[in-house]
Amino acid sequence: MYDTWLDGLVVRFSQLWPDGSFFSAPFLVYGLLAVLLVAAICGAVGSLVVGNRMAFFSDALAHTAFTGVALGLLTGLFLDAPRDGDFYQLGIPFIMVGFGMTVGLLIAVVRERTGLASDTVIGVFFAGVVAFGTMVMKALSSSGGYFRVDNFLWGDPIAATGLDLMVLSVLAAITFGLLLVMYNSLVFSSFNPSLARSRNISLRLCSFAFIVLLALIVNLSQKVVGVLLINGMLIVPAATAGNLCRNMRQLFWTTIGLSVLAAGLGIWLSTKPLYFRGRELSFGISGFIVLMSVLFFIASMTVVPWARKRLQSPRTPAEAKA
Repeated sequence: MYDTWLDGLVVRFSQLWPDGSFFSAPFLVYGLLAVLLVAAICGAVGSLVVGNRMAFFSDALAHTAFTGVALGLLTGLFLDAPRDGDFYQLGIPFIMVGFGMTVGLLIAVVRERTGLASDTVIGVFFAGVVAFGTMVMKALSSSGGYFRVDNFLWGDPIAATGLDLMVLSVLAAITFGLLLVMYNSLVFSSFNPSLARSRNISLRLCSFAFIVLLALIVNLSQKVVGVLLINGMLIVPAATAGNLCRNMRQLFWTTIGLSVLAAGLGIWLSTKPLYFRGRELSFGISGFIVLMSVLFFIASMTVVPWARKRLQSPRTPAEAKA
């Protein structure tokens, strides 16, 4: 039902544009909407991920999605589920998300109950889930190519469907709704735990809620961006905004703006043909988006400080003496 309704809307929108333009291709419109939703979602939580020093944790959750998909595919193989049936469309994402949230919460519990450093605990879980996922994927690949790993690793925005857009829209609503209710508590618990306790803020509740939200984001966004690149969407725009902003409000909105801008420019530039020795080269959209984010970060480290210095420098000798 959702596919038919959105397909009709996108097709009518595409017909308003001349042939050959970006918006005249319905699959590119789907891809643009998908990457913009993912960018807004990742940008909204990116500042908290960086503030909580959870870059390695989010990367581990991204690779946990690999094992979650492997478990889902293995379950589908045992159930003899058809490749294009309801189980493949809904059951596997459900197993993947559930597995990701479980692993994230287990990391938090083990980290609380042991004296080990956070990166050590995350590394142990990271190694375990990736090893298990690799083992299962090898068995699935040898059973007739049941799953293409490359699409999962790099993502494919232009393969987004109406159902994917609906899922991402619900995820965006959950993300911004949770941040609307708990953002101040999450900021206090990450930057000043003592102040958070003095205001009767539950550090455990904030930690577990954010881990569940992060697991949802990572697992449900991987189809668009890919497992290997989703962490770049979470970290790089927030790191860039950190070089430009002076308070948390600026950091939050600048991160979202940079993430959305990188996503829009990335998918638009990736569709431009590039010819080399008579051959047309096609670049990965997800990689292009993350690369744009990295270029923004480099600019924030070089061009922006230089421009600020130039603007603040005195223009005349008299101003310099003053």
